[in-house]
Amino acid sequence: MDFSKVRNIIFFVALTIVSVIFFFLVKPLFYPLFWAAVIASIFHPLYNRIRKKVKSNNFSAAIILVIVLLLVLIPVALMSGLLIKESIDIYAEIGAKGGQINLGLENAFNLIKHNHFIGKFNIDESFWVQKISDITGSLTNYILTSLKIITENSVTFVVMFVIMLYALFFFVRDGEKIMKKAMYLCPIGDKNEMTFYNKFTSTARATLKGTLLLGILQGTLGGIMFYVAGVQGALIWGIVMSAFAILIGSYFIWLPAGIIMLMLGNVWQGIFILAFGLTVVSTIDNILRPVLVGKDIQMHPLLIFISTLGGVVVFGISGFVIGPIITAFMIALWKMYENYYRTDLENN
Repeated sequence: MDFSKVRNIIFFVALTIVSVIFFFLVKPLFYPLFWAAVIASIFHPLYNRIRKKVKSNNFSAAIILVIVLLLVLIPVALMSGLLIKESIDIYAEIGAKGGQINLGLENAFNLIKHNHFIGKFNIDESFWVQKISDITGSLTNYILTSLKIITENSVTFVVMFVIMLYALFFFVRDGEKIMKKAMYLCPIGDKNEMTFYNKFTSTARATLKGTLLLGILQGTLGGIMFYVAGVQGALIWGIVMSAFAILIGSYFIWLPAGIIMLMLGNVWQGIFILAFGLTVVSTIDNILRPVLVGKDIQMHPLLIFISTLGGVVVFGISGFVIGPIITAFMIALWKMYENYYRTDLENN
């Protein structure tokens, strides 16, 4: 028996087992670690410039952390305050106009009842009044449930954000050491490893830039839409829509706005918001995202579209970056196959 082979087998089995256990250990923290890596790669050039001036790795990394905090916390705090204020105003307006909403429903049923053509259908007024009441109650419960979920998610977000900042400090400070160690251990060669790193940074940077531009564009269109419809605080809601377009989707703003306008009896305004939001605000993301992102990372628009949607479905909000990165890695691997392995096979 060759004990050296047995020893090697035991070692690699143990290495695999420990690595798999470690993977499951850090799996719940994947998203904060992923975003820490993305942000560190984007801010690394700035970190190098700061480090040359202040001559301190720790202080330079701390400055990057402060910059990230200012870029994230200040806009989030301002928009949260504006959103809460406007939501309270809308809630008060709906409460004040509750009688107006009921009167509008009553007038609509009277119109239907006295219409000769529609009267032939024998519409049960009490049935539909009950149905509308049930729908209104369900909508109220949905809003309250959503607020509860948002509150719970906010606590989780704060915890994950703190973990991300902690990891970000070390990724920024020790990023080069981590990269060199990974290149040393990885068997595919330094050149190919640098290709993967460049793909990671360029794809993440282009995806974030495209998402920010689209968020600003959707928010601008939303602000114009709200202004035309006569919504109070149109500018504020446009800014809030930009933030939601970047994070989870603009429809979280324009869809409730259209429904609320209809409930308040502003029929054409509600229909206009719903139609414009569906046909313009939401559609523009699907049209421009592949063009903006694909141009920077030299990827076909169809691949960008598929990888972005697929990434969001599989990974949630973070998928709009993870999906294109995985696709960029796949393309890099196929190019490596084409340039090296296929050539070697044809020569043999």
